[in-house]
This record gives sequence, structure tokens and C-alpha cells, in this order.
Amino acid sequence: MLQQAPDQLVVTRATPEDWKVVSEWAAAEGWNPGLSDASCFFAQDPDGFFIGRIDGEPVTAISVVNYSPDYAFLGFYLVRPDQRGRGHGLATWKTALAHAGERTVGLDGVPAQQDNYRRSGFELAYRTSRFAGTVPADDRPTPTDVVPAVTAGLDAVLAYDGACYPADRPEFLRHWLTTDGHRALARVVDGRVTGYGVIRPGRDAHRVGPLFADTAEDARVLLDALTAELDGAPFAVDIPETNAEAVALAESLGLTPSFDTARMYTGPVRDHATSRVFGVTSLELG
Repeated sequence: MLQQAPDQLVVTRATPEDWKVVSEWAAAEGWNPGLSDASCFFAQDPDGFFIGRIDGEPVTAISVVNYSPDYAFLGFYLVRPDQRGRGHGLATWKTALAHAGERTVGLDGVPAQQDNYRRSGFELAYRTSRFAGTVPADDRPTPTDVVPAVTAGLDAVLAYDGACYPADRPEFLRHWLTTDGHRALARVVDGRVTGYGVIRPGRDAHRVGPLFADTAEDARVLLDALTAELDGAPFAVDIPETNAEAVALAESLGLTPSFDTARMYTGPVRDHATSRVFGVTSLELG
């Protein structure tokens, strides 16, 4: 995979080592990437990451990760600030988007880029707000119906996730649930999973995602358990504005919105339980 562009931009597939540079760019943009995200992302689709170089120096990046024969997700669309406005981003975009083939592609777009995404065939599905803040330290024990996700059973958690997301993603989740630093919990009531969530350390705050739950009560119990060990450290969760119960839960905890994105798609996605989405997994990978 190779494309020439203005000023001899060369776009190639990126390696995990390349992505360390891209993660620093994302941190500089205020995206607060998780500290161990890259290994989980590459596990899903190691061919879905692209970097553009001029004279060997990285200047652009993007990921287009294929989840299924029908669905892919675009993220990490970045151009180094001193190289913007020269066509390098669009050249990188076109190279990477071809990786999705005929799949519907989703993304979470920042406001400044949403008009550009529309011109590329993306349509708005809903908006997402990042809610952030702290919760007081709590000495209460975790409820007995909240258990490590692996204890609830990987197959059960994978099935629950598949009902809440536009594609099955077992390879990604096997890493996401067990990577060092990630804490994954599920609520099991009468032998049935009624929700699950993951919290992981980030640059500026811990990030919760996904937070999928049958009800607001399930989501609150899981969120309390996920944040119980933070000792007042900040955390953030990205919430679809279409889930009024999720927004109300965040506000009841004193969390405040910090920035918005828009979930956009190039075509139809399979039916999934958007009412259970109290927090998206990741703005970078859907």
C-alpha cells in the first residue's frame, strides 16, 4: 500500500511503533487516549492503520479498522499542525478509506471536520458529549452481582456487546477486557448479564467505555463499581445525546460536558440496542 501525494507524501500502513507518535499527536489535541489502547486496536485489524511521511518524517495518520464484512470504523484522522492545508490529510484519507471496501464506515467527528465528512458521504446519526469529573471515594463494597467480566463468561459478555454494537468484535474485546490497566466488570442478575463496562487509564483522566446496560440502575451500579478505586481521580465517559437516561445519570453525578463529537455513517448499520449505550467504547474505534 503506497500513495504519492503533493510534496512527495508517502502513505503506508503503520506499525504499533509508528502509533506511539500518533498517540502523542492525539494527546496534544486533547483526545486523552488510553495508555494501552494501541495493542487492542491493532489486535482487531493490524492492516487498518496508516501513516503519511515526507522525507521520512510522520506528518499524517488515520485508522480504518474493519470489524466485519459489513462494517468498519474510521478514527485518528490527524495532520501535524505545521503540515495542514496542503492536501496531505485528504491524500491519506483516500488511501485509508479504500481499506474498508464496500463496508459501511462509521466515525466520531469533531465539529470542525463534520462538513468535510458530509462531503465524503457520511451522514449524522447522533451527537456524543464527553462528560468528565470525579466522584467521592467510597468505602462501600462492590455489590455481589457485579463481577469481573471474565467471571461472567466471555461468551456472555461478547453476546451482550454484539447486541449493543453494529458488529460482532470478539478479537478486539478479548484484548480490551484483559489488557493490563483495563478493569472490566459485568452485572449478572439471576444468571443473566444485564450490563458491562470497562475503565482504563488515560493521559488526563481515566476513561470509561463501553458502558452498556439494560437500565439506568444497571449503568449506575456498574459505574459506581468501575470508579470505586479511583480515590477521587478524574474520569470521563462519552455519552450519546440520544440516551436521555445516560445524560441524566452523568449530570446526577456532577459530571460536566467538555466537548462534543458526531457519530456519522456512510450507510446503514445493523440494528443494535442504542438504548443500552450509556457510554461508547472509544471515539477512536467506535
